[in-house]
Amino acid sequence: MEQRESEAGPTGQAGEATAPSLGIGMVGYAFMGAAHSQGWRTAGRVFDLPLRPVLAAVAGRDRTAVRAAAAKHGWAAAETDWRALVARDDVQLVDVCTPGDSHAEIAIAALEAGKHVLCEKPLANSVAEAVAMAAAAEAAAARGQVAMVGFNYRRVPAIAYARGLVAEGRLGALRHVRVTYLQDWLVDPGFPLTWRLEREHAGSGALGDLGAHAVDLAQYLAGELLVGVSALTETFVRERPLLAGVSAGLSGAATGGTYGAVTVDDAALFTGRLASGALASFEATRMAAGRKNALRLEINGEKGSLAFDLERLNELSFHDHTEPAASAGFRRILVTEPDHPYLEGWWPPGHALGYEHTFAHQARDLVLAVASGTAPAPTFADGLQVQRVLAAVEESAEKNAVYTPVPF
Repeated sequence: MEQRESEAGPTGQAGEATAPSLGIGMVGYAFMGAAHSQGWRTAGRVFDLPLRPVLAAVAGRDRTAVRAAAAKHGWAAAETDWRALVARDDVQLVDVCTPGDSHAEIAIAALEAGKHVLCEKPLANSVAEAVAMAAAAEAAAARGQVAMVGFNYRRVPAIAYARGLVAEGRLGALRHVRVTYLQDWLVDPGFPLTWRLEREHAGSGALGDLGAHAVDLAQYLAGELLVGVSALTETFVRERPLLAGVSAGLSGAATGGTYGAVTVDDAALFTGRLASGALASFEATRMAAGRKNALRLEINGEKGSLAFDLERLNELSFHDHTEPAASAGFRRILVTEPDHPYLEGWWPPGHALGYEHTFAHQARDLVLAVASGTAPAPTFADGLQVQRVLAAVEESAEKNAVYTPVPF
């Protein structure tokens, strides 16, 4: 175990404490760590919560970098060993924002230590790891602990509202679900070999990074599970320059002369069947030139359709097919009204929210679950199910798109 290092600093909390505190300890401090920090800092200031999130400590291996992250993001202390963070008496909830190869070890240890857990997606790097994590979460639930997977796009108000419309039957029986998630940060073959391009750290490439979100959203919105898939994957650039120094995963400088093997997919394309018989299609790639964070989805049912684009995340397109044809068509719903999901804490109608707000909503929902002792969604069991879909996609791709059932 590395030497424990703890430093006093700001907690990120303001005003008089009127609710019992909930000490948060976060492992990892890069891109996702910054986003989660924003959510924890903000949730208690926007929503009336029964527990007050306190940013107790953040952990990372690099002593200088984790100190800087603690100061920047408002964490009261810095640790250089995640085990020391889990053992802290002032930490009641552990937030895991590390690469996938350490999710299982950290999350299971935190649950066994009596902590609540939030773990970034995908839940694990393998089905076996996810099974162990789900079992640990189930055992912890019997002790009053909660565990949640960080599929933050469920917390976009327009997507949460869309789920309500589907659940109310506004689309009727579902026929089609389409989800594409397109990015372009790997188009340049000179982009260095970061951890996200190595199977031993990331588990998979675009499939786990982007496809996990697509699968979760499809199942969440439809309210049913995928039962089988047929898939193709491809790695277009098979070698990349090695990194000079440490990478945050989405950036880094190349050495310029030495190359290493890319061991994950660059893109995944797959179809699927939902339990009801509805058909689904998915595309996940980090090689779509010009697309920065283009998550788009459409659901078609017997009574209507819904469409959403993350790059216009305050809007939902809705078509009511029961209306007269002469006046029917897709209409734009601006999801900023106080009675839309999560909007009670924010701005007047028409004042838009952004990507970072999904993490405040995620923190809100998890705090409410901790306070009430109820299972938060998505659970580790939900994360395990997504992992089973991803594994079925890889199995199908290895067999040149042979239809592969998703086990339950």
